[in-house]
Amino acid sequence: MRAGLADHQFKSHPINGRGIDLNRGKVIIQIMDSTEISQLVGKIIAAVEKRVPEYLAVEEDRIRNEGNSALCLIDEGGAVHGKMFGDDKIRQRHAFRIAWTKASQVWITGIKTGEYEKLVFTGQIDDRKFGIIRPDFIGWEGGQPMTIEGRIKLAAGFSGFRGASDLEIVQKAVVDVLAGK
Repeated sequence: MRAGLADHQFKSHPINGRGIDLNRGKVIIQIMDSTEISQLVGKIIAAVEKRVPEYLAVEEDRIRNEGNSALCLIDEGGAVHGKMFGDDKIRQRHAFRIAWTKASQVWITGIKTGEYEKLVFTGQIDDRKFGIIRPDFIGWEGGQPMTIEGRIKLAAGFSGFRGASDLEIVQKAVVDVLAGK
């Protein structure tokens, strides 16, 4: 087990192997100041924005929300960061509400959306310990915990595309940021 880990073996995402824990949120993190966090979050948002056209080119993703989508990132201290994409403010607002719900559920539980609900409904975890009542579960993919290079813990939520795409766009954006793209 790597130093600084608690409760599980570190699992890097297969896309990069560079220290992003996309599966769990139980890691002890070095303290970063708010300026460092804001800079990293800004880079992630910009990297997601660069990738949005790539996903809009896929019909199945574009028609989900008529090209409107949103990203929400919540840092360990509870600061909310995000951006809405598209040209319909009402649809953007709706997408951000869903992205925030995904991110906040991950921030509270430390578990990917969709995966958390499966664990609860199969009796593998007790949802009462997290305080989210079952009617408030999001249930959809698109929310994920991320620990970046063991230094910063974020809960990410993206909404507007298919669930797998909602996860992937954020993962690829983080890889881009870590690669200096």
